[in-house]
Amino acid sequence: MKGVILRKGERAYSYFSGVFSAIIPAVVERNWLITGYENYPEALEPYGGNLGREAFFWVPGERLEEIVRQQDYPWYWGVLSGFKKEVRLHQVISYGLPYADGYTGFWKNPISIQHPMADIEIVAWDSALTLLISRDEAIAQAFRNAYPRSEDLETYNLGEPESEEWRKIWEEAELHYGDGGR
Repeated sequence: MKGVILRKGERAYSYFSGVFSAIIPAVVERNWLITGYENYPEALEPYGGNLGREAFFWVPGERLEEIVRQQDYPWYWGVLSGFKKEVRLHQVISYGLPYADGYTGFWKNPISIQHPMADIEIVAWDSALTLLISRDEAIAQAFRNAYPRSEDLETYNLGEPESEEWRKIWEEAELHYGDGGR
């Protein structure tokens, strides 16, 4: 399991066309459960459903990629959970629906995906950042390759800088302030 956080270096966050381009085979090879969303493409509406008071979308990956490519603007909140094609909606909704706003599990190690049957999770978190968590480390690496300023989520959760640039900043701060401002 590997998690990645994208929170710097972009003009805006939670634009998913770039994310999908980075991991395109993973997108089209899955069906997607979209939950806890705010500000989503209108073309998703035919794929909507409800589980009690909770709304969701269930979309084939090919169609989701096409929709996001055509209507690319930032999602404010949302969890996109990817499932192998053989997993059926009735199986998926037998569990609770994933959510972003208020979910604290993103910030705890070990990294995990909210839905036990999903193998990838992409999260729009208040338009301030994008998270990608995958059971396949190659997918997370493809994301990191496309977004070089993204960070390992487990390292981020530990509060430890992972880049040489951050190490230098902390060392200078420690010299000046004594504890690096931690």
